[in-house]
Amino acid sequence: MSLEELIPSNQAKSFLYCFFIRTGLVLSTLVIGLSVPFFGLVMSLIGSLFTMLVSLILPCVCFLKILRGKVTRLQAALCVTIIMVGVVCSSFGTYSALSEIIKSLRG
Repeated sequence: MSLEELIPSNQAKSFLYCFFIRTGLVLSTLVIGLSVPFFGLVMSLIGSLFTMLVSLILPCVCFLKILRGKVTRLQAALCVTIIMVGVVCSSFGTYSALSEIIKSLRG
């Protein structure tokens, strides 16, 4: 979308540019996916690390940091619990992805 916003707003040319940009992005993703041997496993590793970080851990940490003195004990306990669940889930996902990558490298 950010590449498409750089295109001038002429209707006919804009459609063609958008078509070529999207096609180029899909083809480049296809080439990378086919050329990297363990692309799915690497994406699984990255996903397990960053999904939990962005969706569970960072929002709670930011909430606690922003409202440092105004957080009730219940809110703090819930945030700490959510952070711990996120860390545990991320650890299991990372371990699973790393073990699959190692298993694929060995065999």
